[in-house]
Formats: sequence, C-alpha cells, structure tokens
Amino acid sequence: MAKEFNVAIAGATGAVGVEMLKTLEKRNFPVKNLKLLASARSAGKTMQFKGETLVIEEMTPASFKGIDIALFSAGSGISKEYRQIVVDAGAVMVDNSSAFRMEDDVPLIVPEVNAADVKNHHGVIANPNCTTAIMLVAVAPLHRAKKLRRLVASTYQAASGAGAKGMAELIEQTRQILNGEAIEPKAFAHRIAFNLIPHIDSFADNGYTKEELKMVYESRKMLHCADLPISCTSVRIPALRAHSESLNLEFEEEITPAEARAILAAAPGVTVVDDPEAKLYPMPVDATEKYDVLAGRIRQDISRSDKRGLEMFVSGDQLLKGAALNAVQIAELL
Repeated sequence: MAKEFNVAIAGATGAVGVEMLKTLEKRNFPVKNLKLLASARSAGKTMQFKGETLVIEEMTPASFKGIDIALFSAGSGISKEYRQIVVDAGAVMVDNSSAFRMEDDVPLIVPEVNAADVKNHHGVIANPNCTTAIMLVAVAPLHRAKKLRRLVASTYQAASGAGAKGMAELIEQTRQILNGEAIEPKAFAHRIAFNLIPHIDSFADNGYTKEELKMVYESRKMLHCADLPISCTSVRIPALRAHSESLNLEFEEEITPAEARAILAAAPGVTVVDDPEAKLYPMPVDATEKYDVLAGRIRQDISRSDKRGLEMFVSGDQLLKGAALNAVQIAELL
C-alpha cells in the first residue's frame, strides 16, 4: 500500500491556501489526514476536500503534532514564528513566503528546474517568488541546453499577486470607475483599474524594488549561477490572475527560435503557444487555472549581430505554478 501523509495547510483561507487545497485534491496527493489552519477569526468555518467537510482550526504551536508536511502560505512573519515549532514536531515546512528563500541551508525549489536540491533540506523548503518560478520553468531548459549568459525581464503581474484583496480591489474599482464613482486605493499604491503601476513591493537604495531583486537573487540560486547578470522591471497590471513576462535572453552558444521551440516543447511544465499568424501567443487569460507555463513570441534578438540572443514571452498562473501548485509538487518530491 502506498504511503500516506498527514498534511497541514497554514493560511488555508487565503487565495493561495484555497488553491493548495484544490491542488492536493486534483493531483490526488496521498493524504491520510488533512488539517486546515488559519487565524482565530476563521476558526470554525468549513472547507470541502474530496467530498468531506473539514473544519478550519486556529493555528497554535500544538497544531503540528503528528504532521508530516506543512504547506505554509500565511506570510513571512508567521512562517518565521512557526519555523522551529514545525521542525521540532518532525514535519517539513514548505513555505510560500519570502522568509527563508535566500538562506544557505534552505533549498529554493521549482521541481522542473532544480528538483535534486530538495535532498539538502533541514526541515524547511522554500517556494520562490511567483514570477521567478514562472520564468524559470521556461528559461531553465534553454539554460541547460545553451548556457544562459544574461537575462533582462519585464513582468506584467496580475492583481492576484496581492492576494484575494488585490483581486477584489480590481473588480470593485472597475465597477466604481464605470459608474463614475470615487475610488480609494487600499491594496495598491495607486488606482489599478484601467492603469499600470511600475511598483511592486518596497524600493531598495539602488532604485530596484524588492520584487525585482527577488527575481535576480532567486534565479541565481536555483540555476546555481551566482554571478549571472539579471535585470528586471516589475509592473502591476489590471488583469485578475496569471502573470506574464517579456524576456530577453543571451546565451553562451548560438540558438535559433526553432531550436528553442523544440527544447521547450520537450520540457516539463511548458506549453509552447507560438503561432503569430494564427494570433496564438501566451496571454494571462489563457494561462489562468492552467498548470503549465505558456511560452511564445519566440524570436531572434535583432539588436545582436550573432544568433546568441532570443526574445520570449511567457504567461503562468500566479496562484498555481507561482504558488500553490509548486508547493504541492515540492510535497510530491518529498
């Protein structure tokens, strides 16, 4: 009989926690017992799993007794507070926050990119930033084939990146603007409806945002390329769900668009959508609720005199591959 695991979801009522629950069910993860944990205000509410009604419990230090795998999506502060409690209980924490990603003894994992690193864990495994995960699913196969030398990314990130409150604000502001009502931004620094905001997370001294720097440092860690030159601009857009990215890639070896398409077509977790004549290319509306990252608009970089540069556009579901699905895939590796 296949082994079954006692699983806990910390932050079960949030946008990512809800998707973790759905993903465990859809992928038929071998769950023996499932514990749904949240704050005191959500305790007593119920959620469905495989036809059963589960009651949400308030998360306390005693919650992790007997748990094998704890999927965390409750924010960095909570993850830091509970790290040692979870490890001492004998569970493995798969953490969706930014709390531990750059710690040397914490593997940062996208299974399609660096699954072997999972064996180096000491009770904690980190999920990368959503845009990093979506990007590397498509970039890593090309890097393995032709060795990446430089990467420039521009991201177009959906309201879902700010959680359920971000999506609700986009819907509400759209209604308010169409009805001529006044708006008051709360989840974002500015109005998000019918607008773009080139600002995600706080600004660092060098003018980049933390979101942009996560792309740099996390990509280097997962690709095992400590000095890889990477630059990023992150933009919030008025799409509900699924992030997109425009990527400029420079390789050590020459690579043609046809070669890139063939490499990506054979890569796990990628669907090539690249037929401009038929108006087929990655879009967030098509990536929504899909497990795969969509890759397309693959073309030679015409600013170069050689064939070592490519342009590519990708879209991926921020709540799935960027968060919940990736966490469950890590649990599957375990």
